Formats: sequence, C-alpha cells, structure tokens
Amino acid sequence: MSPSVDLNLAQLHEHVAERIPERECLVDGTRRFSYAEVTERTRRLANFLLDAGLTCRKERSELSPWESGQDHLGLLLYNGPEYVESALAAHKARVAPFNVNYRYVREELRYLFRDASIRGLVFHATFAPMVAGLRSEFPDLDVLIQVPDSSNEPLLEGAIEYEDAIAQGRPQRPAVNWSPDDLYILYTGGTTGMPKGVLWRQADILVAALGGRRPDGGENTLEQFAERVQRGGARSIPAPPLMHGSAQWFVFNQFHAGHTCVFQQETRRLDPDDLWSTAERERCTAIVIVGDAFARPMIDQLDRKSYDLSHLRAIFTGAAVTSTASKRGLIERLPGIRVIDNLGSSETGAQGEAIDTTRDGTGETRFTMKPGGGLLNSDLTRRLELGSQEIGWLAQGGRVPLGYLGDPEKTARTFPTIDGQRYSVPGDRARFNDDGTIHLLGRESMTINSGGEKIFAEEVEIALKRHPAVYDAIVCGRPSERWGNEVVAVLKLHEGVAASDEELRATCAEHVARYKLPKAFVRRDEVRRSPSGKPDYAWAREQAIDELSTT
Repeated sequence: MSPSVDLNLAQLHEHVAERIPERECLVDGTRRFSYAEVTERTRRLANFLLDAGLTCRKERSELSPWESGQDHLGLLLYNGPEYVESALAAHKARVAPFNVNYRYVREELRYLFRDASIRGLVFHATFAPMVAGLRSEFPDLDVLIQVPDSSNEPLLEGAIEYEDAIAQGRPQRPAVNWSPDDLYILYTGGTTGMPKGVLWRQADILVAALGGRRPDGGENTLEQFAERVQRGGARSIPAPPLMHGSAQWFVFNQFHAGHTCVFQQETRRLDPDDLWSTAERERCTAIVIVGDAFARPMIDQLDRKSYDLSHLRAIFTGAAVTSTASKRGLIERLPGIRVIDNLGSSETGAQGEAIDTTRDGTGETRFTMKPGGGLLNSDLTRRLELGSQEIGWLAQGGRVPLGYLGDPEKTARTFPTIDGQRYSVPGDRARFNDDGTIHLLGRESMTINSGGEKIFAEEVEIALKRHPAVYDAIVCGRPSERWGNEVVAVLKLHEGVAASDEELRATCAEHVARYKLPKAFVRRDEVRRSPSGKPDYAWAREQAIDELSTT
C-alpha cells in the first residue's frame, strides 16, 4: 500500500515554527533561541550554502538507491545549537548533512570524507588543525564554517566564522523546491566495520524515527502536526553526542512535537552534576541517555547531591544495554518517572520500546514492536510467526532506508526483499517471548562461537549486571585451545565492593545456560566505552588476552 503522507524535514520545521514562533526552540546556557529565531538563522545559513554553490544536483528518480544527487555537508561538532541549526540549514538548502565522529583520527576522517564526497564542513575550532592537515586532499571541499570554542584556535585560512556565515545569508525562505525524496544521511560504524552512510528519504525517516507515526500506526499530516505542537512545550535534554543517531532522533522528535531542546554546559564528556543541574534549572521533563554508561554515573550523582527534579517525567535510553539494576536505581531515586528503553538502529529507525515504571525490575526487558517490525528466519526466506521458538533476525519493513552510500552489494545484503516486502536487516538477533514481545539477543557480529555454540555477548552482559557488585561490564571472546573461543567478562565493580568469580558466575547461571557462563573475569578500574555509551569490544578483547598472558 502506498504511504499516506510524504513530508520534508525543512518544510515541517517551518510549518511548526509558524504555529509557535515565540516558543523556545533551543536553549544553551544563556543562549536562547525561539522557533522564529531558529527559522531565520537556518534560512540565512541555508542561503549562505546555496550562494557558495552547494545544493541538490540530481533528483531521486534519476538515481540508484545507493546514490546521492545532493552535495554533502559534514558536521564535526560537539553538542549545541550549531549542530542542530547546521543540519536544518542544510535541509533547507537541499544539501545533505552527515554526522562526523569527533573521536576519529586523521586516517579515519580521510576515509569518511572520501566516502562521503564531502563538499562542506561545519567544525568546532578545536578541530581546525586536523581539518587543515586534510583539506589539500579534498579539492571539492569548498565550504569551511568554523564555530569558536574554548580552544581559542584561530580562524582557519579560507574558513568563515559561523555567525558571520549566518549574517551573510538572506533571511528569506531559500529559493529551492523541498522534496520528500531529499536525503537524511546517517553514518554508522562500530560493529558494522568501516563507516557506511545510511541513505534515508526524509519522508521515510520522519515516519520511522522522527515523530511522523501516530500511536495508532497512522502517519501525521501537516495539519495533525500543527495540532500536536500547540499542545507541546515540554523541555528535554539530549545528553548523548548528536553525532549519533539516537540523540539526533530525539531532537527532531522534540521539534516535531513543539518542545524545547536544552543542552547541558559540558558537552565533551558526561558530567552528571552538570546534567542534573541543567534539568533542575530548566525544569526539564525528559532526558535521553545511552545505557549504563550514562545511567550508573547519574545514579551515583543522585546519591551525592539533591536536586529538584519534580518536573522530570521520563528518561529515554537506547543504543546500548541499560541493565535492570540501573533502571531500578533511577526509578527508586526519582519516584514517578518512566524509564523507556528504545529499540532501533541506523538502518531501521525506531523499532520498539519497553517501558519500566516500577521498582521491582526483576524481569527481562521485553520490547513491544512498532508497525513493520518483526523477525525473519535464519536464511532470510520468510517472516517468523508469533509464538515461533526460532532465533531470528530482527527486521523492519515499511519505511526503510534506500541503501548505503556508494555500496550496492551491502545495500542488497542488508535490505532484502521477501515475498514482495523490502526489509532492513542490519544484523541483530532476537526471539519472540510467549506474549509476542521481543527478547533482544544482540548483534550477530558480537557473537562468540565457543565449543560449537553461539553465545550473544549482550545477553551475558545483561545477566552479569544483575549482580549488585557489578558497576559495568563488557563480555567478549578470546582464543582457547579447548573451546576455540571462550567467554570472558571485563568488568568494573562498585567502589569498595568485592565479588568472587564464583559469585559472579552463580548470578549469571540464574539467567543464562551454563555454556554461556564466562570462563574468566577481568577486573578493571574503568570499562571503556564511546562518548555515546557503546561498548568498546576491541578494547575488552585486548584486556582479556592481556590478562591471559600475565597469569
């Protein structure tokens, strides 16, 4: 059946702003921008990009699914209004913005810029020396917009300061015809190997992840968005880096509901006191975090200091495991809040959610799937029915991406067509619970083959974190003469708390089969994760192997 609604993100932001022009849109310390101000600033920046020669060069109908007809603007930025405004301005110029991981070193940036055929870059001044070292390799990198920061790096030769670029642009609506086919590009890396640009039609990502789907499964029209934003006005904090999809999606969801996005002052690392203080000062109703890497330090801070968080209603989490203990810890300290686990990926959008409101927290996380979500069998030939006991591939039908930029082979593998339905299958394994909900096992690439058995690292991590002494843990495999690979847990315990290997293994045994139990436990002062909270499995494997060599 044909989609009932096809909207463009630039069109929708302007439509929302017309209804609530005076409402605060972005708050960053003392900087406060209304929807009307953000509209003018993004129009000006869009016109600056257009005047610099960046725009759409070929329409979707002339392209293959893995091709882009738009110029691409990289965003090498920490969180703040500049990130959001640059993305919106690019959309309004029919330029496709893409996220740049600010942890990348020069070689990784070189690969990313080449893969993205970069034409423009907005970057914080602290990255100017690295940009300077690369620019000569990219003769088509015509537009450099530098955002001042505390590094006091001078303006890069040939670049323009961010506010000067806005001042040079015209405040009128850009003279381009926005299309629902315009691209939303999200680069994904980590467990998928080298970074790949996921290409979404804006009309599809809007429904799949940015608030375009109604609770009844239908799709919002412009008129319904207008009614919705009149009831908006909540204030929310996107705590993880906007260079990752979960935080970006949260921000766009807030815009499309007429809410206000608030940024904490410390954006280069997690500062729990700054985060809670911002939520208190701005009377925020929601915060988005990523798993235990955020939840654990936030809980510790609540035990150290009191905050007035009476307005807080929900904490959204996703992209990494949030243990039962962490969810219980948040709910115990913030009575009345909901902890909402979101399930999804760069290639699927939002697939499901699990809502926890009780202090019990004794059960597993059970995800209720959104429309189009389900499981496919192991050889990707059929959809699994509710009640099936097979372990399947987590899949999403309906509004899914076009493909991966410049990669027809991987596009064909990840987005197969089964019985006439196109699916996105990025690599997660799952099974049905008896009640029809989903039990997520984890990414196939993070499985451990031990003694002929397949073991999902995330499943063992969740079981291990049920022990009260465990602060954080990553489970990985290391070579074993007997098993081929053996399961090892690299973990951090709560300060001043001890737990023997036997005690840790006994807790795991209550929740997973014996063959999945860790053969060894490696204790470290810290467990390494990315700024978004995702586990660093390569680091964990190094620790596991190093421990073996010293014993």
